[in-house]
Amino acid sequence: MRTLIVVESQFGNTLEVAEAVAAGLRETGSAEVVPVAEAPTTLPDVDLLLVGGPTHAFSMSRPASREAAKTDGGVGTPTGIREWLDSLPTPLPVPRIATFGTKQGHSRWGGSAAASAAKAVRHHATVPAENVDFFVTGKTGPLEPGEIDRATAWGRELSR
Repeated sequence: MRTLIVVESQFGNTLEVAEAVAAGLRETGSAEVVPVAEAPTTLPDVDLLLVGGPTHAFSMSRPASREAAKTDGGVGTPTGIREWLDSLPTPLPVPRIATFGTKQGHSRWGGSAAASAAKAVRHHATVPAENVDFFVTGKTGPLEPGEIDRATAWGRELSR
């Protein structure tokens, strides 16, 4: 199975999750992790597209929230998964899509970049997107204990 993982990461936590998911996927196939700023707008021939980003203000990041992350020590990427998803053609030529995000807190009312990205994917694809959240201990992280193992296990599960 060939997988493309497009990731936005402000403090490195979402990138860590992406790499862990890729490690699980690579046990039975190939997985390439690409920062969103370098992501292709014409998708390569892949079996699975994964899109991941941090939760900002209950959703995917926006230019203002990425700029705010920069003041807290984040990288402040010029583009995010929201803009990248908006740039993709309809319908997407990908058989499976899944989204993931990092967020602080376990409340189901706290919003989720993963859920927002899955909703955005519905505008481009006929297949529903599975979405999973991974949790950080504070605004800038680090990831909660066990989240890397959970991400690797999810990658293994996705490869089946």
